[in-house]
Amino acid sequence: MAALIAENFRFLSLFFKSKDVMIFNGLVALGTVGSEELFSVFAFNCPCSPARNYIYGLAAIGVPALALFIIGVIWNNHTWNLVAECHKRGTKNFSAAATFLLFGSIMGRAAVAPVTWSVISLLRGEAYICALSEFVRPSSLDKFPAEHGAEVLARFPCKDVPANLTKFRDDVTRRLRYESQLFGWLLIGIVAVLVFLTKCLKHCCSPLSYRQEAYWAQYRSNEDKLFRRTAEVHSRILAAKNVKHFFGFVALDKEEKELVQEFPVEGVQPSPQWNAITGVYIYRENKGFPLYSRLHKWAKGVEGNGPSPEGHEMLFLAS
Repeated sequence: MAALIAENFRFLSLFFKSKDVMIFNGLVALGTVGSEELFSVFAFNCPCSPARNYIYGLAAIGVPALALFIIGVIWNNHTWNLVAECHKRGTKNFSAAATFLLFGSIMGRAAVAPVTWSVISLLRGEAYICALSEFVRPSSLDKFPAEHGAEVLARFPCKDVPANLTKFRDDVTRRLRYESQLFGWLLIGIVAVLVFLTKCLKHCCSPLSYRQEAYWAQYRSNEDKLFRRTAEVHSRILAAKNVKHFFGFVALDKEEKELVQEFPVEGVQPSPQWNAITGVYIYRENKGFPLYSRLHKWAKGVEGNGPSPEGHEMLFLAS
């Protein structure tokens, strides 16, 4: 039983640590759905007041979506690679297509959460009903009392209406919920088509075979894992040496002592080396041989960043 539980925890750990784009996007979408549900239950409260309903309803859909989009841009590694690239080298070495695709990759990844939020909000319908109830034309409602207008219609989402208007409130709510859900399903369809077309375009423009592209993805993942793991050990050993130099000794546990003995660190990498392996990278070849990353390119001693007669840019970015 204990072995089974441990195996399940190991599986969940590998699942949540996965760098696969589809899994990552799925987790982001699920987290957004849960957040939207909590927001609707605990935070959404339509003011049911003319002029305020519209602003509040749109804000309930748009402001969280905007915040999620900005967070998505911040969390995307391409964003900071682009900042480093512009700061150190500029984007003059990128073709227009590559630059456009870079921004498209950042925006596309960042749009997963806000689109999910917008879709769920539209399918639920509360925010849409709150925003547009006061704009329903009384003439479109059969036998609606002439003495009532937008002020009463704005109160429909709160169910705070006279008894003789209950039937009209149900009709308005049903009509607006239908419109809201229709827009939600249309948004899902549009996004699905765009994702499909983007995938087709990406694979059509790729000069790599499917197997080489899969190998490139594996290389990037392994390089990133090994680089982070090695950087953590290197920084720990370097810190231990400096602490020992200051105090005359350093308090290490058994594992850290073994690391210090096994991996002697003589110094630190100079800034030019860090700059060489930092920034945006789009697949290139040198004399027919692939260069899978900036680190790979630096290790091979290839100079320059722009395309040359012996190399070419791949018109899509690493995920």
